[in-house]
Order: sequence, then C-alpha cells, then structure tokens
Amino acid sequence: MSTNLQNLANSNCCFRKILYKIICRKKQFVVSVLNLQGVIGKDSKLESAINFHNTSPLIKKAFEQKNLKAVAISINSPGGSPVTCELIHNYIRELSVDKKIPVYTFAQDVCASGGYWLLLAGDEIYAHNSSIIGSIGVIFSSFGFVELIKKFGIERRIYTEGKNKAILDPFLPEENDNIAILKSAQKDIFDDFVKLVKDKRKDKLTKKDEELFTGAFWSGKKALEYGLVDGISDLRHEMRKKFGNDIEFKNIINKKSFFKSLISEKSDFSNKFFAQIEERICFNKFGL
Repeated sequence: MSTNLQNLANSNCCFRKILYKIICRKKQFVVSVLNLQGVIGKDSKLESAINFHNTSPLIKKAFEQKNLKAVAISINSPGGSPVTCELIHNYIRELSVDKKIPVYTFAQDVCASGGYWLLLAGDEIYAHNSSIIGSIGVIFSSFGFVELIKKFGIERRIYTEGKNKAILDPFLPEENDNIAILKSAQKDIFDDFVKLVKDKRKDKLTKKDEELFTGAFWSGKKALEYGLVDGISDLRHEMRKKFGNDIEFKNIINKKSFFKSLISEKSDFSNKFFAQIEERICFNKFGL
C-alpha cells in the first residue's frame, strides 16, 4: 500500500513539473513571410502574376497569424498596373495600421517601377547589393502598322461616337492631340508615384528630383546611397536580427487542391504561354 502511495506521489510530482514547464515555456513569436513575384496587374486566376484578386487573401492571412511580430514581404517584379499597385499597397498599409503590426519589404532581383511602388508598403525597405531598384516613371508602348496595311492594300474602317474614342489606334496615323491626351494621363499617374515616394522616404532621399524621378534604375547598393532603401540585407537574416533566432517564419501560400492544380496546368495553355513571354520581356529590360 505504501508503495502505491509513493508511486502516486511521484507521478503527481512529474505532472506538476510538466505543467510548470508548459505554463512557463517561452512563447514563440511568428513572422509571416509573403512572396510577391511577377508582372503586376494580370487579372487571370490561372496566372501566377501579382493582382489584387490573388494577393489580397494572402495579405489578410499574413496578418491573422497567432503570436505575430511582423509581416515580411519578398518582392520580385519589373512593374505593371499602377491601379493594382495602389490597391495592394494601400491594403497592406491598412492592415498594418489596424493591427499595429510592422511590415518589412525585401527586394529580390528586381523592384522597379510598380515593383518599387509595392516595396514602399514596408515600414522599412531592404535590398541586396545587386537588386535592381527604381525606374520611377510611367510608360506606354505600342506599334504603328499604318504603312504595313497600305502595302497589302488593307483599308482600316472604324466608327466611333466621341472623336477620341479610337485614340492611338496602331492602324491609324498618330495625331498630336491624341498624344497630348496620353501624356496628360501619364503625368497624373507619374505625379502620384513621385508623391508616394516623397511621402514615404521623406528626408531619407539624398538626390534631387531631376536625378531620382527620370525612370532610371540602380543597384541596391546605389539605391541605399540615394535613400530609396533602408539597408542591404536578406529577409531571414534581418528578421532574426530584429526579433531573435527563435523567431518562427510562417510562409503564407495559396494552397490548391489537386483537382484545381490539374485543371490549371492543362487549361488555357496558349494564354499562359504568351503571358510568360511578356513577363520574360519585362524582366529582360533590367538585364535579368
């Protein structure tokens, strides 16, 4: 009987020790890691490019993790739609402020044009020495086929209500009035972009407007010198430096069912093929 009581006492003692360790165990904090890769603004559910439809649920999920210390966003993009950039940037900032969680953004190979716009969503911005940063500007590109269709005896017929409805049609001669309309719209977008950069970077910028806002791009090392980024570092190293080696990295990804993955792989092949070519051209502009 005494042996049984002793065993019970020992078991209770072990239980108390385990319970004490559980209660006193140090809470492990989390950093949500979000990867944004590709051209910005393609509105297809089948594409891996960055758009608000496929990105916003991941951003929301990143801010909903338990014991969250920060959201770290890795970005690799040559740019794209200004509207999509604004939507994603504003959503990240909205959640950051509402939940009082800091955001750190990290440039990979390229964060140019709209890619840099997204980079500005971070409370602190980092790049690699060899990252491509900048290209703060607005671009529109097209072709002119007027002489080509003349050569083949093709007549362009187009009917509109509103004299500018067919603006910049590649099969019609360019008109100065149409170019002026395009340039006016570009200037508005450009001015908004410049304002955002100035509002976010403020007195950190070390160069004049004439040097920064020309559409030029620079290495991460030069971008740090110009005040466009806060430091040269990689995501995991910087987060451990700020929050300790015990921090847990939680990768936020969009999980697909096997059936959806199979359908996605086999459908709309031609659209995906040409989209990948277009994306490759955008990255090649920056030598990548």
